[in-house]
Amino acid sequence: MQKHLPIILLLVLSALIYISTSFEPSIADDADAIHAQAAKEMLLRNDWVSLYVNGVRYLQKAPLLYWLVAIAYQVFGVNEFAVRFPTVLAIVLLGGITYIFGRWAYSQKAGLYAAAILVSCTGMFLFTRIMIPEALLTLLFTIAHFCFLRAFFGTGREKRFYYGFYAATALALLTKGLIGIVFAVAPAFLFLLLTGNLSAWKELRLFSGFVLFLAIAAPWHLLAGFQNENFFWFYFVNEQFLRFFSKRYPLDYGKVPFLNYWLLHFVWLFPWSAGFPLLVTQRFSLKAKADRQTQVNLYLWLWAGFILVFFNFSSSQEYYTFPIYPVIALLLGAAFVKAEEDGKAKKYLLWVNGILAAIALIFAAVLGALVWNARNVQPTGDLSSFLNQVSTQSEQYMLSLGHLFDLTPQAMAELRGPAIGAALVVGIGFPLAYWFRKRREHARTMTIMLITMGLLFICANRAHTHFDPVLSSRVLADEIMQRWEPGAKIVINGSYESGSSLAFYTNQPIFLLNGRILVMEFGSRYPDAPPIFLTDEDVRRLWRGSNRIFLFTENAKKEALVKNLALPVIPVAEKGGKSLLMNKR
Repeated sequence: MQKHLPIILLLVLSALIYISTSFEPSIADDADAIHAQAAKEMLLRNDWVSLYVNGVRYLQKAPLLYWLVAIAYQVFGVNEFAVRFPTVLAIVLLGGITYIFGRWAYSQKAGLYAAAILVSCTGMFLFTRIMIPEALLTLLFTIAHFCFLRAFFGTGREKRFYYGFYAATALALLTKGLIGIVFAVAPAFLFLLLTGNLSAWKELRLFSGFVLFLAIAAPWHLLAGFQNENFFWFYFVNEQFLRFFSKRYPLDYGKVPFLNYWLLHFVWLFPWSAGFPLLVTQRFSLKAKADRQTQVNLYLWLWAGFILVFFNFSSSQEYYTFPIYPVIALLLGAAFVKAEEDGKAKKYLLWVNGILAAIALIFAAVLGALVWNARNVQPTGDLSSFLNQVSTQSEQYMLSLGHLFDLTPQAMAELRGPAIGAALVVGIGFPLAYWFRKRREHARTMTIMLITMGLLFICANRAHTHFDPVLSSRVLADEIMQRWEPGAKIVINGSYESGSSLAFYTNQPIFLLNGRILVMEFGSRYPDAPPIFLTDEDVRRLWRGSNRIFLFTENAKKEALVKNLALPVIPVAEKGGKSLLMNKR
């Protein structure tokens, strides 16, 4: 027990950090609410094969994450925590498997460092704020590759680990489609090819492993194809092959510019990316009879390199390379351990922590100055009033973190608390880590950095909640429910994505004015699609009727909407650049 106490404490701390940041903010519009709603309708329909959103077939996604969230709804109720719990669980398990991987490949200390690096890097927090499958997918890839290497280097009964590879690959396929196979199989194949070990295919238990793979992965695909005409074309061709070539319809996502794509990994893996130069010490060998560690290094480089190159040529979002984080964590963990034992490298570690401490103090000073400059700005409770928002059609919003570009200095009036907290955390934490590094207390240095990043994540989550009116429509959903009456209807002006959290928080069907587009378009072709798609004349007819109608619109479209309808409207509320109108009191 004493031997495993450090990793137990690390995982408990990780769980506390990620659980504490899972109750808020609200479910965001667009992908977050769409995915959360799909899991909710899975329960309501008791249909665990075909996904539906707003009553319309939603065939874009693989089902595993939705199954897990639906189960979480049954345990915790339909709420924000239930939506995020499977991702939190995946993060904690990912930390655990990374530790096991690192302990087997290098040493217990390297495994512990790798787990700490992984759970506390910036990207791990940033890209687990919405309901996307990256954390779960990365967990499955890490299990698959660990099982492959354990079986490859093992003897006798250890060869059974190959079955873990096949099972994890099948589950990865059920998590995010074909890349679940590609990112598992390609590094393994390239490793066997480059090391001259292709003859090892005889030991891979291909037949029985393939049967296991099919037993896990095939049933859902076959049932989905049976229940949904044209499923295979839409799911495989449009959503996966055409997406790779940026030809998918509809095109509702952007591509990170080439240079940003590579350099932003210094941000996503911060603060540990300061150790990137140490990665040159993690050498690899193409020789079939090289020692195990150098061959493991080769495998890890192939794993990360293949994913990086793949998305470099494909359409790419900031979080697409999330599955390389365990690789970098493992290599950095081993590199840090090696550096702590090397005289020259120890100086580099001291320099790294010194630079991080300096950056932290500058960052804290800048935050303090921004808060001070905004001291006379009166908070309004609506962050959007201090943002430099552009048209929702802007390409910057096709990136997952596009709204960060909206921030202005005046926004600190709303973000004072989290900003002051973040300034204190980094202004104390990183200099303290430097002090421990200078004293050559390396374990305490890592611990302080881990705790510092955890507290910073909590501050960032508090700041995220202030974006609620911008990113979510929950406030407007509450306004609707306060005025709800039998026969009332909710209409969104335009795409469902612009106010998708309305459905999650009102539990009501959403009607769409000229909204047969984007996520709703393909599913609307099926004969069982509900009559939710309205024209201008349909809305005019409803507006004149006896039932209460709530009309949601983005402010940028409000003037044209009111002018086009040529009907009297009653303003209900306005928040986050969005307005709610009503036809009668």
